[in-house]
Amino acid sequence: MDSSTKITKSLRKEDADHKWLIVDASDMVLGRLATQVAALLRGKHKADFTPHVDNGDYVIVLNAAKLKVLGKRTDMKEYFHYTGYPGGGRFESFKNMMNRKPELVVEHAVKGMLPKTKLGRQIVKKLKVYAGGEHSHAAQMPQDHKLSN
Repeated sequence: MDSSTKITKSLRKEDADHKWLIVDASDMVLGRLATQVAALLRGKHKADFTPHVDNGDYVIVLNAAKLKVLGKRTDMKEYFHYTGYPGGGRFESFKNMMNRKPELVVEHAVKGMLPKTKLGRQIVKKLKVYAGGEHSHAAQMPQDHKLSN
């Protein structure tokens, strides 16, 4: 083969094949879980990855309430929210957030690892997070996906 016959294939959004994957977050570290889920959502695990096309899979994260963080992060990590009013900055501790809504912890971590563009906002919609082990996506026939620790 000479160099003139080698062609780089660029995937179109119409040709993208989206699968549904189930990830179990039990006893996983938050950051490691988020990086691997973000890669699945973007489609970086596929041979036909194209940076400007949403080629990733839908990811269902179960048992978000059972994930863990290392070191002193349970005491020191905080989430900031601004209400839009003067003096409206609100802080919430990691412990309180895990007790109140553990799904938001995973969504926040994964969203921070995706592109800050229209494509990133489109990709994050394919993430479904549940605090327990039950989900409502049986009709999509999701497959179990094992992440490395």
